[in-house]
Amino acid sequence: MARVTSGWQFSLSLAELIGLAIWIGGLTVILTTVIPAVFNSLGMEQGGQFLRKVFDGYNNLTSGIVVVLLGTAALRTWKFQYMPENILAVSRTEWALLLALVCVTGLIVFFLGPKAIELQELAFMAETPEEKKPAYDAFFRTHMIVRALHLINGGLAISILVVKFRQWVRYRAAFGFE
Repeated sequence: MARVTSGWQFSLSLAELIGLAIWIGGLTVILTTVIPAVFNSLGMEQGGQFLRKVFDGYNNLTSGIVVVLLGTAALRTWKFQYMPENILAVSRTEWALLLALVCVTGLIVFFLGPKAIELQELAFMAETPEEKKPAYDAFFRTHMIVRALHLINGGLAISILVVKFRQWVRYRAAFGFE
């Protein structure tokens, strides 16, 4: 049975696609271009401070994208109740991936990210080698977890994009592509 999509479905899908592309592309650019350039140009402390600002902006951006993804999923769920033939439902897989994305983003933005910033500041303020070593060790332990969570989040964003592409291809006629 062919679906006929509404302008709502196309607009929501476009918002989701743009958000996920920015999320994935932003992380890719930061990891492959910005970080190497910063550490090849600046010292460790200056580079660390600069990258902290870069990741603060990236975290704000991804938080906004999470709001967009949750908003579009909630709107699709609500509209599906009233127009099931015109709106694609949010699958369980999509909800599960979105929930994981929200949890990991929350961990980064609200808990581990601020803790890593605090530890980084303590490491930069340490003056003697005896103070610096344990301060940097504590910072890098936390920072390693934050980096891993960013990579996990990138993987979750890619997974959500794959789920959405599969759904869009399955119902491509609904978007006027057949």
